[in-house]
Amino acid sequence: MSSFPETLARALRTNPGGPFVTFYDEGSGERQELSTATYANWVAKASGLLLDEHGLERGDSIRIDLPTHWLATVFLGAAWNTGLVVTDSDSPDAVICGPETLSAWADDAAKRPTLACSLLPFGVRFADPLPQGVHDVGIEVWGQPDAFTPWDPPAADDAATSWDGVETSHANLFGGDGKAARLLSTVPSASPAGADLLASLLAGGGSLVLVTNAAEDRLAALAESERAQPNWS
Repeated sequence: MSSFPETLARALRTNPGGPFVTFYDEGSGERQELSTATYANWVAKASGLLLDEHGLERGDSIRIDLPTHWLATVFLGAAWNTGLVVTDSDSPDAVICGPETLSAWADDAAKRPTLACSLLPFGVRFADPLPQGVHDVGIEVWGQPDAFTPWDPPAADDAATSWDGVETSHANLFGGDGKAARLLSTVPSASPAGADLLASLLAGGGSLVLVTNAAEDRLAALAESERAQPNWS
């Protein structure tokens, strides 16, 4: 039995400086690498943003409507760190969106916390003002502390995800042996397959090379240079 906070704490004890998420956007040329410690710092900042700034509580649902991107892995961790349930519901308690999905959520921003990521390199703010009620992650996240301890942390039997109404607990996501490999994937992390992969790698001491906008031959070259096993679907 385990939960995300326990699993992340174990990873920090065993390999804090090793790479956990390496992200390539072949369209923009961005390469971003997060060690386990850096990933934990980002998760802490995003956790504070969700709970302290926007008042979410353990058991609330969150839709992470982001494409293949390192910030999706961060907000998955923040949701699990604070006991939120990651969902594909069209009526969640909170939303994280990107430029391509902003218009789908902006009109309802008054109904729920709606946070938008520019998906520009280094997690910076949008260049233009956002619609009323939508919060810019690139502005708000930087003021959050690098450490976060939830006062009401999730338990192993709490739901971590709810896909098509079917819930999976923290224990089922993080309680197994996990994957110890370094894997290259193009799958969006905030999807059933992507969330399962991220959780398994964290539990098993593995690492993720996350790639978007790359042709097949480039994927093969990146897998070789990063010493990663292909996991493209």
